[in-house]
Amino acid sequence: MTTQTHHAPVAIVGGGPVGLMLALFLDRHDIKSVLFNVEETTRWHPKGSTHNSRTMEHYRRIGIGLAVRNLGLPPNHATDVVYFTRFNGPQIARVIMQSSVEKMRGVITAPCNHQNFEPIHRANQMYVEKYLHDHARARPNITLRYGWQVGEFKEDATGVTLQAERVKLATSNTDADYAEHEVAGTGTIETWRVDYMAGVDGGQSHVRRSLGIRYGGHETLKQSFLGGAMMSTHVRAPTLVRDCFTNREGYQYWAINPDVRMTMVNLNGADEYMFFTPVPEGATFDERLAIRAFHRACGYEAPATVLGNRKWTAGVALWADRFWSGERIFLAGDAIHLFTPTGGFGLNTGIDGAANLAWKLAGLLQGWGGTKLKASYESERRPIAKRNTTAAQMLAKNVGVIEIRKEIEQSGAAGDAARKVAGDYLDTFGEEFASIGVQLGVRYDGSSIICEDGAPPADSINCYSPSGVPGGRAPHFFLDPPGMANRRSLFDQFGVGFTLLRFSDKADGSALLNAAKTRGVPIEVVDVPEADARELYGRDLALIRPDQHICWRGDRSPVDANAVIAMVVGADA
Repeated sequence: MTTQTHHAPVAIVGGGPVGLMLALFLDRHDIKSVLFNVEETTRWHPKGSTHNSRTMEHYRRIGIGLAVRNLGLPPNHATDVVYFTRFNGPQIARVIMQSSVEKMRGVITAPCNHQNFEPIHRANQMYVEKYLHDHARARPNITLRYGWQVGEFKEDATGVTLQAERVKLATSNTDADYAEHEVAGTGTIETWRVDYMAGVDGGQSHVRRSLGIRYGGHETLKQSFLGGAMMSTHVRAPTLVRDCFTNREGYQYWAINPDVRMTMVNLNGADEYMFFTPVPEGATFDERLAIRAFHRACGYEAPATVLGNRKWTAGVALWADRFWSGERIFLAGDAIHLFTPTGGFGLNTGIDGAANLAWKLAGLLQGWGGTKLKASYESERRPIAKRNTTAAQMLAKNVGVIEIRKEIEQSGAAGDAARKVAGDYLDTFGEEFASIGVQLGVRYDGSSIICEDGAPPADSINCYSPSGVPGGRAPHFFLDPPGMANRRSLFDQFGVGFTLLRFSDKADGSALLNAAKTRGVPIEVVDVPEADARELYGRDLALIRPDQHICWRGDRSPVDANAVIAMVVGADA
């Protein structure tokens, strides 16, 4: 045991992808952090495979976008979602999605005002999480404490004191959150003193529960599939492509028949898959049952090896009553919102929330941010948690109510008719796998640190309307014409802090710049002479926050520029 006290500006409890991204966002702001994770390394079991367009923009911002795109399925592999009666049986429906190569080729030829410039990418979380871990380990601002468990912590007026113990896992547990693992202490304890702490430690968050914060939200769906207890199984099946998917490949496969319902994700484009299976109430799900369910979905006894099982609950849509302690401890990721996986919104909502929190912690620590930034994290992100969890549950409900007629596997007219009924319904499911409105349409209207100007576009799951109205993501614009590889994005010009976009050389933003510099607010000016870009923003000047959301716009500096800067950085009145 040691009595030495270590120091860091921020402690992050939880080393999943959201915790790692929070550390990397802070690193971009030159803020040091220490990250604690109970397990000694990242978890090697598949979870979500969707990194949506906004998340890919965040990866690009910290310089790892191309590296992430090299993970997961091969670039030419189909990313279609395919529905079969069984994997060796007739195809019922197919949702056609572009391969990575096709998507990026489309970006090169897209018009300059194209918004989806970092298209959705399919790579399982276990691959990306390992990459994020290795990347974070190389950053001098980030101290990693994997194999350490945070125990007691105490908040006071100037910071948080916490104790962490070096631990080893006593059992191999298949439950959903690492907090449920049984651990054995080693007696090696560290005391840390930090300015702020973030609990990013999953659905069973020790930090959240210690603060007495509970989940609220919708009731868990009760339906035969994607509602209630489920098991995800990681399997290696070396002959499945040859036997079932030759000329029928995709990213996600469904088996739909009266006997079995299964969804299966292609992990590496070759021989590894993850599939979901309902767990009957009171049943013990083991490797034998996993293989039996897999064979029923395949339609034959395909050679397969189970690499791991993991229990989880489908159909949930929950968000925390509070997102922070009221002073110096914040929550993020699954600690504040729990999703059913339809739509792939969970990981992405967590990373977007970490982007919101990181710049506010940087402002507080570097002295240019005001205390109102603290409460703004909850007021801005809690409505998004409600919005996105609700959307995911709605999509799960749609999947769960599909009509499966008993004739669906038969040959002849009766079978054709049954498959057509199911196929017509499934053909409407494209937005479960796109949902561009959820991806890019996050808005912070009504926030205390947004200067309102104009009516925002209507919110929509499947439609994104770029808008210069403050509160939303800054509209994207390419600075190079179509046809050029590696086109420059307006987003690449944004500074680490605030950015003042100037769309006319006659627009005078000097008062805003002077007000920001007086407060020590990091700010850069970017001139954008293109008229089409100015049309997107609707004003000659636009002020962009560090998380790429618009917080003010106008045709000239405001009469009281000091008041505007004070507002957007959360300064006290």
